Amino acid sequence: MEHDIAVGVDGSPASLAAAHWAAQEAQRRGSGLVVVHACNRHPRPAPNVPLDRAGHDRAEEILHEAVRSVAAAHPALRVTERLVRDSTAAALVAAAADSAMLVLGSLGPGPVTGLVTGAVSQRVVARSPHPVVLVRPGRGAGQDHLPATDGVAPDEIPRTPYREIVLGLDTDRPCDEVIAFAFEAARWRGTGLRVIHAFRAPARPASDASLVTAPPAAARPVSPWRAPGEAQADAERSVTAVLRAWREKYPDVPVTESVTEGRAAAALRHAARGAGLLVVGRRTTGHAFAARTGPVTHAALQHAGCPVAVVPHD
Repeated sequence: MEHDIAVGVDGSPASLAAAHWAAQEAQRRGSGLVVVHACNRHPRPAPNVPLDRAGHDRAEEILHEAVRSVAAAHPALRVTERLVRDSTAAALVAAAADSAMLVLGSLGPGPVTGLVTGAVSQRVVARSPHPVVLVRPGRGAGQDHLPATDGVAPDEIPRTPYREIVLGLDTDRPCDEVIAFAFEAARWRGTGLRVIHAFRAPARPASDASLVTAPPAAARPVSPWRAPGEAQADAERSVTAVLRAWREKYPDVPVTESVTEGRAAAALRHAARGAGLLVVGRRTTGHAFAARTGPVTHAALQHAGCPVAVVPHD
């Protein structure tokens, strides 16, 4: 099962959208799909305390409904259902550990209406050992593709080109796991990869002698400041250098480099508007209780309109 894709469902529209997105991804990759639902009516249940019948029946109904919906849309897909008696976060982290990736529904900012959204999804993303993809409700197959031309029937939508994949790249600490995931996602879809890198140029030194007392010439440090054009060129060279080996490894994936000065979160949010998938990284800390997503990844999860893949790395 380690190569299958897992999806958590809770009966909400967001989780159903995630289930269908995960099914499409599994079908693209030629893997199976594991549909997971956590059922735990007691915060700290004893092993000998059975679930009440109504709760168990409702849990099975939620799971079966999601499986039936996915199977109807993807009859050739191998689908496995798993009902887990555990807390939602623990069940999903375990499912993520057993699969190639975990897919969850996400509503982004605002009221939380599903078990697999909000605080739970954030805990799972922060602790998952494998990539986690969060999908908004209402995300259909057509939204992963570029707009179809007039006269194209709904069943012909998969033939239209896929929207490009967007990768947020940190050239100071480039991570193979994150870059590889983005290139693979683009390769599976036969689409292009847009690499986004945002840099912050060092502040220009103050020129008013009345504000700064200059140190002796011998002790004066070399200024790190670069002219705007030089800082831009340096950043572009860094991006090109990081991607050179990856371009050679994936020659069939068209790559577009986009380097801008400013905040990374804002650049990614803008690039994700027309994307099929946004790929960002999450640095692991080695300590479960200290797990967190980081400010840029957190902002992407909150504000990106397209599905967001969070890839853990050392």
